[in-house]
Amino acid sequence: MAQANTDSQFKARILKPRTPGSDNRWGFVILPKEVSAKLPRRGRTTVEGTINGKPFTVLLEPDGKKSHWLKIDQPLFESSGADFGDTVELEIWSAAEELEPEVPSDFSQALSASPDAKSTWENTTTISRIDWIHWITSAKQEKTRTKRIHDACDMLASGKKKVCCFDTSGFYSKAIKAPEAAD
Repeated sequence: MAQANTDSQFKARILKPRTPGSDNRWGFVILPKEVSAKLPRRGRTTVEGTINGKPFTVLLEPDGKKSHWLKIDQPLFESSGADFGDTVELEIWSAAEELEPEVPSDFSQALSASPDAKSTWENTTTISRIDWIHWITSAKQEKTRTKRIHDACDMLASGKKKVCCFDTSGFYSKAIKAPEAAD
């Protein structure tokens, strides 16, 4: 079966996050819905592309509105020559392989404490690991996150490879959204 064409070219303005956290300088763009619609998933998905002609590979995040947002980290800012408020030229396409997600330290420790869960984890697909991590990190309260880590380890230890009943796009649950832009 031939893979659908996911190539898109568009212009977008770089937004500054209202609350950037402790990260280094970063910005973001919201993908146009028609660009996002060409991608294989409404949840987190890896794309390759260019910003002002400079190449990148990133894991797009869902915006909760049936589209995605792209984080522009400090190195990408520097290579693109762009700044907050600038309109940049972007080209993106689905990556041939998903980027392996970074496992949060609390979840990694829990997996290490459960050999059965860790074994199942290591035998799942990258997409499934992305979804498990997304489910855990989308918890709004620490209590919920802790429970999800415990539940994930239990489910993985029982051989379950995919998290069930989690809206990876955030559209139905409203738990996932793009950052708010500063004024």
